[in-house]
Amino acid sequence: MQLVSNPFEAMKDIFVKPNQVFATINETHNWSWIPFICIAIIGALPIYMYFNFVDFSWYTELMVQAMAGDLSPAEQNVFRNMMADKSQSLWTGVFGSVFMLLVSNAIMALYLNIVTKADEECVQGYTDWYGFSWWVSIPVIVSSLLGILVVLVAQDNQLSPVSMAPTSFAFIFSVEMNSSWASLMQAIRLESVWVMYLTAVGLSQWTQLPVKKTYIIAIAPYVLIWAIWALFIIL
Repeated sequence: MQLVSNPFEAMKDIFVKPNQVFATINETHNWSWIPFICIAIIGALPIYMYFNFVDFSWYTELMVQAMAGDLSPAEQNVFRNMMADKSQSLWTGVFGSVFMLLVSNAIMALYLNIVTKADEECVQGYTDWYGFSWWVSIPVIVSSLLGILVVLVAQDNQLSPVSMAPTSFAFIFSVEMNSSWASLMQAIRLESVWVMYLTAVGLSQWTQLPVKKTYIIAIAPYVLIWAIWALFIIL
């Protein structure tokens, strides 16, 4: 199998030749910084652009009703005052998105490090799987670019925050922010299927596990988390 020559080529080829990419990064070091930086920057751009476009007074009231709608007027005012600073909300959103990526990928790396112990020939450690997690997260770039496009073409600055994630079920099915299902529907995104596929492909290159098992490992955490989340909402 012909290996990829550099990390930028690898980021491009992961969309069409993922097997080659994972075979390559299994033999290289320090390439994972490139997808991490790209995902962090491009992933934060829709948030930055959104807060510089949206009617912030309207947004504040939307979030007050969505997150504190059942509270007393006095408690709602406390929540409203906490959101009064547009700049603070913007940078909290930007840095919060990067932080959540760091944490979620750290958890995914831990999960992969544990489940791949079933393969006695697997030599990858936690840091290897953490780097791996950034490569399988590259589809996030596509959804982020779509989010940027949605904000750019929007005519009305009373734009729902779900517009920053146009691949989410919340956007696709027009789920209102005050719905109890809103958070879960925002978490379920079309690119998640793509990430699952890349994870399975990468596992097949990095381990000797059966193909069926690699897909089970790749899909299981998403299905489990979404199912538990849905049960909490229903119950």
